[in-house]
Amino acid sequence: MAGALGFHVSGIQIPAAFKSGTKQTFRRASVIRCAANSPKKRYTIAVLPGDGIGNEVIPVAVDALRSAGSLEGLELSFEELPIGGVALDLVGVPLPEETLTRAKQSDAVFLGAVGWPKWDDNPKPLKPITGLFQLRAALEVFSNFRPITVFPQLLDSTYLRKDTAQGVDLLIIRELTGGIYNAHPRGFTTNEQGDEVGFCTESYSATEVDHIARVAFETAKQRRGKLCSVDKATVLEGSMLWRKRVTAMALEYPEVEVTHLLIDTAAMDLVRHPRQFDTILTGVMFGDILSDLAAMIPGSVGLLPSAALGDSGPGIFEPVHGSAPKHFGKDTVNPIAAVLSAAMLFRYGLKQENAAKRIENAVSDVLDRGFRTRDIHTPGTTLVGCRRMGEEILRSLDTRVSASNGSVV
Repeated sequence: MAGALGFHVSGIQIPAAFKSGTKQTFRRASVIRCAANSPKKRYTIAVLPGDGIGNEVIPVAVDALRSAGSLEGLELSFEELPIGGVALDLVGVPLPEETLTRAKQSDAVFLGAVGWPKWDDNPKPLKPITGLFQLRAALEVFSNFRPITVFPQLLDSTYLRKDTAQGVDLLIIRELTGGIYNAHPRGFTTNEQGDEVGFCTESYSATEVDHIARVAFETAKQRRGKLCSVDKATVLEGSMLWRKRVTAMALEYPEVEVTHLLIDTAAMDLVRHPRQFDTILTGVMFGDILSDLAAMIPGSVGLLPSAALGDSGPGIFEPVHGSAPKHFGKDTVNPIAAVLSAAMLFRYGLKQENAAKRIENAVSDVLDRGFRTRDIHTPGTTLVGCRRMGEEILRSLDTRVSASNGSVV
């Protein structure tokens, strides 16, 4: 990347200005084999480990990116940058200007987590989460993809009945930059009785709804052709407009079966009969709630990846589990969500499907071999920590599992 001055730790470039940005470095868990052919394509990945367990799972996932990319003849360079609480400690803001500049110049952004109790009482502009909202806005990512897939090897880990969870494969597409999390007016005031009032606005424009709805319809068309739009059109004007626009757009996609559910009904059906869903389209708050609820279907939030995408430019790829302060530093967390986010980075960010499948096949292979972290451990399986799970994933990648059919090549 032009103007990227810094030093290297285990093959990851860290700008000199941010030398003390994170206390952990990215460890090479195994030697990466050279690809059979010379690298054909080069990509720069902006790596933002952030706070807490982001610093434990992101190194595992970066090693998986490097290994799978090498096997596909891709040359990846990684540049570590601060965001969130780490950035607050470094330079006093949750999203430093240099982090944003380099993120914009990258081919994809790989994010760990933001947030820590130390900064909970900061004013909103100085909270770690504000850095994430600013990054999303600056990169103009408006669609959030959260796949919910139940690995057959993990049916004993699900919180649902096995026959309910078996075969679940759905995708939640969440609008990311509008709605109650982002719309104005918002703030604090005092009412006529002298009570303090906090308020925010649930608002969607026709353009915002159409923008995300088209993404969802196009995606559903490529999946199983079923789209469920979730709203609260009985109460909220923003949802009334949402349903109206989605209904109108459905006329352009006769091959897609469209249904509408209220958020409360959708939440109930998601745990009662999740296999009925293929692609779920919803707004920023309802999607936030549904995707965390859906984590109980495969059995752990430590299994869920995500991608935030725009019309162009780099996307943001991150596990959905957050910084998990009570688990940080214990080597007990599950890196699979971060590793599967790396697969999404290949698939949606770099358009490298074979590399994505290599990572997904490697995760499946590790589960076949019986390795489990604490959150998905069941009797008869081998309990391992974050580092060991990463080593086993790399071992599976190093056997060069074919991206096309899962066979060893």
